[in-house]
Amino acid sequence: MTTFPFSVTAKNYPVALQDNVIEDYHGTPVADPYRWLEDPASEETQAWGTAQNILTQEFLGKIPQRKHIQARLKELWDYPRYSVPSKEGHAYFFSKNDGLQNQAVLYTQQDLASKPVVALDPNQLSIDGTVALTNQAISRNGKLLAYGLSKSGSDWQDIKIRDLATSQDYPETIQWSKFSDIAWKHDNSGFYYSRFPEPGSVSKEDESNYNKVYWHQLDTTQAQDKLIHEQPEAKGLAFSPTITEDGRYITLNVWEGTNPKNRFYYREITSEQPFIRLLNQADARYDLIDNIGSILYFQTDFKAPRNRVIAIDLAHPEVHNWREIIAQTEDTISSVLTVNNYLAVTYMHDAHELVKLYDLNGKFIREIQLPTIGSVTGISGKRTEQEMFLGFTSFLYPTTIFRYDFTTDQLIALRPSENKFDHSGYETKQIFYPSKDGTKIPMFITHKKGLKLNGQNPTLLYGYGGFNISLTPSFSPSRLVWLENGGIYAIANLRGGGEYGEAWHQAGMLGNKQNVFDDFAAAATWLITHQYTSAPQLAINGGSNGGLLVAATMLQHPELFGAVVCQVPVTDMLRYHRFTVGRYWIPEYGNAQANAADFKFMYDYSPVHNVKAGVTYPAILVTTADTDDRVVPAHAKKFTAMLQAKAEAVHPVLIRIETKAGHGSGKPTAKVIEEQSDIYAFLFKTLAVK
Repeated sequence: MTTFPFSVTAKNYPVALQDNVIEDYHGTPVADPYRWLEDPASEETQAWGTAQNILTQEFLGKIPQRKHIQARLKELWDYPRYSVPSKEGHAYFFSKNDGLQNQAVLYTQQDLASKPVVALDPNQLSIDGTVALTNQAISRNGKLLAYGLSKSGSDWQDIKIRDLATSQDYPETIQWSKFSDIAWKHDNSGFYYSRFPEPGSVSKEDESNYNKVYWHQLDTTQAQDKLIHEQPEAKGLAFSPTITEDGRYITLNVWEGTNPKNRFYYREITSEQPFIRLLNQADARYDLIDNIGSILYFQTDFKAPRNRVIAIDLAHPEVHNWREIIAQTEDTISSVLTVNNYLAVTYMHDAHELVKLYDLNGKFIREIQLPTIGSVTGISGKRTEQEMFLGFTSFLYPTTIFRYDFTTDQLIALRPSENKFDHSGYETKQIFYPSKDGTKIPMFITHKKGLKLNGQNPTLLYGYGGFNISLTPSFSPSRLVWLENGGIYAIANLRGGGEYGEAWHQAGMLGNKQNVFDDFAAAATWLITHQYTSAPQLAINGGSNGGLLVAATMLQHPELFGAVVCQVPVTDMLRYHRFTVGRYWIPEYGNAQANAADFKFMYDYSPVHNVKAGVTYPAILVTTADTDDRVVPAHAKKFTAMLQAKAEAVHPVLIRIETKAGHGSGKPTAKVIEEQSDIYAFLFKTLAVK
């Protein structure tokens, strides 16, 4: 048994008083002894959190590899990283992080050979890098920038407007916006956006309801903005405005929480009439690709769970008049872009991506040969342009920006990666393993070449399994620390994701959620059975919904794992919908309070409610952030308190509470490196990595 820097007994943990709170759920009494931890502002909660951080830092501070890990992470992160460029007017725009900058800088250049000029540097907006650029929209002539700033990782953002010629901002600031698109009118006079009610004008629980669309006229105050659309009778609906490339239509993507089934409205840009509700049944997902006159092209899973491309003539919009352009195939369509009068279609094939070109009538033209098995990180281009840009990455292939020239049919690296790590001594393989019910699940495994299958290799298994989100190959500089020290890194493509379309997603949501935990446990079992590792040297990691995944799987199969890293997790499945945007996730998880059937299956796996007394659970590090307004830190705190109170005190139960940080988006590089240093130090210690 590993010896830890302090004696791990219940007396080491900060006192967490237990309240006698019991709530009735459809006739079942459910205790909630740590409900007081839901109040982040209370003295008791803050004192508990401070004490927990002291304990965690005491543990981590005594791990000898910690300083070396942090120094090595800084070395590995210190190389330039670029976004995929886009073109607006006659200028190109892209983001670049020189290496250790806290935030990427937005640049512009007049052509691809000219010297880039800084358009906006978020690093100048805060000393500690906790102000992030989280939204941006460039006017059609490339001269104006509307940009959203987020503080301390919050989903809320303030929208500002910059004149790119003078680098001066207009005086107005737009507030109370999140998850909104910004749609510039083609004459550059202003833009459409959506926002939520001003705090205090509605009840606290409705602050993320009653979304409305507004028109903002340039150089006027927000108070003068014109209301364009609202639906107060359906307060859960939200709206994302866009303007078609030809400037003819303003469109609204109408969504409700994380339900992939959306609605679609439109109207002529010159019209003052109500929006036409073209697709209003919420019967499928409809993503607008482009329009040619009154013909609108959509990517949709309507009668095609792996997606297809259809065309709808607004003059004859009835379903029987829809024209199929690209039919569903065995592979799942990830995205579609019109460029050079082609449809550039990104497909997902067994959790890695391909790019194929079709003409506008759906005739296959060619496949663009990508460097290896990997993922497209982004793609841009316009229907009238003869160039396309894409980012490509894989586990051992640092993100590289390519330019595809339609006149030569060549894919050339525009910005080759400057990462100096020698990847030649490593390899990635993909295997397919059976889950509990026999379903074949893909898994990627990356490690040093010449690995000995002796069951003695420290292994980190990652998963997510939800919200139609796919885990495709990606490069991570921090992951290299694990690999170069002999670690194996594995990603399992669990049900609940989008790797095989909407049917794969539905197989891991609501009452099917247990499939996801079974898939993950089966991945661990496969790695152990095939001698890649053993239970004491196997760690699992996941964040957000993935934090729920690792928490639930650990509780169901504590014997399979030596360590757990549970990041910003959802753990209280009975009350999650009561906090911030939690109600957005009801289509994915269910509502235990409102529905007795939902309560039954949610209560069966809800981590906070399934910690058993006297069980020896693996070492666990739970992470959260004090200003996370997506998955509130109460989830992590209540789960940690429950484990510390009930688990057999053999292995450490620790929580790391970040300050001035949110769910992860916009986190400054310095904080990312600090967190990753702590995570790997924890894993090196608990798995005895040499």
